[in-house]
Amino acid sequence: MSRFAQGVLSALLGAALWGFSGACVQYLFSHYEISPLFVTVVRMLCAGALFLAVLAIRQRDTLRKIAADGRSLRRLAVFGSCGLFGSQVTYVIAVSYTNAGTATVLQCLSIVFVMAATCVMLRQAPRISEIVAFACAFVATLLIATKGDLGVLNLPLAGLVWGIANALATAFYIMYPHGLFEKWGSFAVTGIGMLMGGCCALCLWVLGSLIAPMAGPEVAAVVTVPALDATGVLVLALFVFVGTFCAFGLYLHGVSIVGGVAGGLLGAIEPVSATLFSALWLSTAFLPADWIGLVLMVVTIAIVSLRPRKD
Repeated sequence: MSRFAQGVLSALLGAALWGFSGACVQYLFSHYEISPLFVTVVRMLCAGALFLAVLAIRQRDTLRKIAADGRSLRRLAVFGSCGLFGSQVTYVIAVSYTNAGTATVLQCLSIVFVMAATCVMLRQAPRISEIVAFACAFVATLLIATKGDLGVLNLPLAGLVWGIANALATAFYIMYPHGLFEKWGSFAVTGIGMLMGGCCALCLWVLGSLIAPMAGPEVAAVVTVPALDATGVLVLALFVFVGTFCAFGLYLHGVSIVGGVAGGLLGAIEPVSATLFSALWLSTAFLPADWIGLVLMVVTIAIVSLRPRKD
């Protein structure tokens, strides 16, 4: 097998495992009293620790240089707390209100927000292909939200709002660390950012625990440690190790071989994977409008990825 083919398979598998992680979250919410913040704390801290362990073994000099670079550390803190933590927690909340497939498709709106932000920053009008991509994304979101009945919102409003918030956070997560990636590499930046985001989530957890006695049962429910049986612990472990650490590691390795354009196209498998895992494993019912919306969102990603703005 050629190195390029290995890169393609690696990126495809990594993106597919992101879809698997969404199904894991949906399973946990369906079977246990578990809060999105708890899931995010465990995911980011554990995955961040795994990334750091690999970095300490394979890129120790890079770690030392990053630790001595105050500006990079500040930017990593912003990336971890606003980008990674923001995208992770809003995604988990969106899944809790909808399902893994729907939340992942809504997350793909991030590519439209990235496109719009790029046009504004470069002071350039959108190209014809980008207008077509925006139209596809708009129709996809409309179909998913209404299930084809344009007069009725058939998606929980909170799920739609959190899905769009997740797309915005993901757009920031995509655009903000570009300079950091060029300087330190995507694996190191993602790993350290993941750990910093986990620390941010943990701080919120501790703060919530302190104010819970005064704030009432709503806050107490958010910071309560769930009672998980062996199956719950196994699914949570798979979510952290397979759906986060392995997914990020494989995808980034694949993109380093095939390049960003091909990597963006291969990443379109994520919403397909999330929808299939949700339908086949969790027996989530999807209407024809959902499947059409999924196809349109994949088309959106393909259009934008095929003709990226080099600037």
